Amino acid sequence: MAKINTQPPRGTRDFFPEDLRLRTWLFDIWRETARRFGFEEVDAPILEHAELYMRKAGEEIVDQLYHFELHDRHLALRSEFTPSLARMVMARQGALRWPIRWFGIPQCWRYERMTRGRRREHYQWNMDVWGEPGVAAEAELINAAFSAMDAMGLGAGDVRMRVNSRALLEETLRERFLGDRPEAFEPLCVVIDKLDKIGADAVVDQLADPDGAIRLPKPDALDVVALLQVGGLEEARKSAPAGSAALADLERLFALLEAYDIADRVVFDASVVRGLAYYTGIVFEAFDTGGKLRAVCGGGRYDRLIESLGGKPVSAVGFGFGDAVIAELLDEKGLLPELPRTLDAVIFPFGDAERPRAQALASSLRRSGQSVELVLGQMKPKRALADADRAGAERIYLIGPDELSRGVARVRELRTGEERDEPLPEGPA
Repeated sequence: MAKINTQPPRGTRDFFPEDLRLRTWLFDIWRETARRFGFEEVDAPILEHAELYMRKAGEEIVDQLYHFELHDRHLALRSEFTPSLARMVMARQGALRWPIRWFGIPQCWRYERMTRGRRREHYQWNMDVWGEPGVAAEAELINAAFSAMDAMGLGAGDVRMRVNSRALLEETLRERFLGDRPEAFEPLCVVIDKLDKIGADAVVDQLADPDGAIRLPKPDALDVVALLQVGGLEEARKSAPAGSAALADLERLFALLEAYDIADRVVFDASVVRGLAYYTGIVFEAFDTGGKLRAVCGGGRYDRLIESLGGKPVSAVGFGFGDAVIAELLDEKGLLPELPRTLDAVIFPFGDAERPRAQALASSLRRSGQSVELVLGQMKPKRALADADRAGAERIYLIGPDELSRGVARVRELRTGEERDEPLPEGPA
């Protein structure tokens, strides 16, 4: 028989108790931030119909699906949460009170090349606003992301949010390069999203590839890449079409961010386009200021997603905030908390004769809300005391023959060493 591989699949994780305590700490920050911003939590199956994700050829995420066929059904593990949310909104589209504010912490799966902070399974915090067309929704979401990072201990200089507008880019490109080929815009965005990964020359080659989906003349491809180097909103104004609605949205967004007192943590970056085809307006990505990691979080507006799935048009904007990258950043900054196990009490019956009263005591303490570990096997008192201290217990209840005869437990406070007797509850008749 072949040896069984007992390691988790490459790119996935086991969560031992100490790991799960850290994950819970992070999730609690996300949930508390969402609560303070008035969002409600939702979830969806980790398994979806594969066609929900197979929107546009060329998107990396399509090639990274974990998918399979079973009983004539083509299924996939969830690679992102937004399509599931869109499906859920469609299911109740006629009964929802707009706008809706939903969040989730889904586990997502992508078969991608692993680097620091990039895994094949990860959890991410999704925050989405549906039914609000104005950029007040983007400002609220960006503020929420920074609020969560503040709660983690990250300072104002640790992370910057880069903001752009797909709509502004689309207006500019249609006017200058794609006037008669609007269908080339979405595949163009997929290519230029790779700028940081493959470099400007490779992007130009893909934009100008005569057998590709975009097929720009080489000079136009060079001009497109040059547009992505626009440095700041003031310079973007100079290249924007006259009367640009997208530019007005960007200016309105930065004014709202100023009112939230976070404008100094946000910069305009014309190279941010996001690699998913469904984005339609403002897009944003947060990066550590040291530039050592991939995006901490990212998102944007996707007003046409539900329509592309067969529903009635609904404006929408949201972000995803992954657990792997932020954990790397917090570790680098020394901000991951020490989270020892918390345990109120250990109860140690010396033998079988003392066990019924020990069980009654454990039940009584647990009903009062305490965390109680009842020693199940036989061991020496010295070992029980050492184990209780190692487990982080506040106190230990010792019940031996003498204590049982007197109807008490000997209680030792493990932090101070102080001891006292406490009456035992009655055991079973």
